[in-house]
Amino acid sequence: MNPIEWLFDAELVIGDQMILWREIVGNLFGLASALGGLRRKVWAWPVGIVGNALLFTVFLGAVFDTPNPVNLLGQAGRQLMFIAVSVFGWIRWSQHRHVSANAVDPRWASGRTRILLGAALIGGTLVLTPVFQALGSFEPVWADAWIFMGSLLATWGMAKGWTEFWLIWVAVDIVGVPLLVSAGYYASALLYLFYGAFTIFGFITWMRVQRRQLVPVVGA
Repeated sequence: MNPIEWLFDAELVIGDQMILWREIVGNLFGLASALGGLRRKVWAWPVGIVGNALLFTVFLGAVFDTPNPVNLLGQAGRQLMFIAVSVFGWIRWSQHRHVSANAVDPRWASGRTRILLGAALIGGTLVLTPVFQALGSFEPVWADAWIFMGSLLATWGMAKGWTEFWLIWVAVDIVGVPLLVSAGYYASALLYLFYGAFTIFGFITWMRVQRRQLVPVVGA
């Protein structure tokens, strides 16, 4: 059996619970990507793409005939969205390094942009909920739609360098943890719980970076 076949079929059994190693490894790549985003490193984007590809197969359990036959269409769809937006972020951060010492310089979104982000999160959830429901997504479907829209907006905000993107992730994690537990995706739920604390730390870190950028250099 080659490594790819092993990774696709391998399972971790804890008591009466089964966790796919793909779910664990995919989430570890996601965690590494989040750490890279915190440190404003370009490599955060390609690392995240690898994790997204693995998790796409995990969240379509019924399609890929995994031991957890649950389809979370929002979770699976957002992996494809992550890949698309990550390519944009990868290019944008790489280009920014030619004009700045860092891959991105954190900044606040405008008041208008904040309103649009909030409206897109709520409006997108309302639009996608009946779509995911018709496709047979796991209940409560609105939570799956909320996670999808929040993830899209947070990833876009990270690519743009808006510090508020960390707070959008907090909103995603609050809904994501109970949904993933109820669907049996325990590894992802545990990581979401950790992300909740991590994103708050990331928000504080980016705010501090902004403040340092605003402090005038003595003698300049």
